[in-house]
Amino acid sequence: MKKILTLPSYQSLAELRYQIRRFLHFSEQAARKAGLEPRQHQLMLALKGLPKSVRPRVRELAERLQIEHHSTVELVNRLSTRGLIRRLPAGEDRREVLLTLTPKGEKMLGELSLHHKAELRIQGPALVSALKRAIRATRTPNGIAAQTRSRSSRRRG
Repeated sequence: MKKILTLPSYQSLAELRYQIRRFLHFSEQAARKAGLEPRQHQLMLALKGLPKSVRPRVRELAERLQIEHHSTVELVNRLSTRGLIRRLPAGEDRREVLLTLTPKGEKMLGELSLHHKAELRIQGPALVSALKRAIRATRTPNGIAAQTRSRSSRRRG
């Protein structure tokens, strides 16, 4: 069955985008207030939050940030110059470089992350609600809602 977008679908997508942008605006302002550019903060957070199975290299951070490799290198250079991250040789192969936060970087990221968690407690419910509405808002041509089934209903059905 072909899905179409109705006015409520567009409205729910617009509301979701608005709620995401509100949080991102907060995040950008908080980073700048702490003396970081928003992408520098994002790189530090991505580095700290990498799954244990992912090696902390420029390539992986570029993927996490969805930016070009050379842009990631520039961010790493700036953060390294400020003493917020450190490059470490990866064992015997000196060509591979791993990245880590310095104690100064850990402290700065920790403070910023506490502010972000507090803001999420405030903005989170509206963001979650907007996301749920956007997911539910797709309709089929005959007006029937195309609902996303939960895992439990898929197991039962």
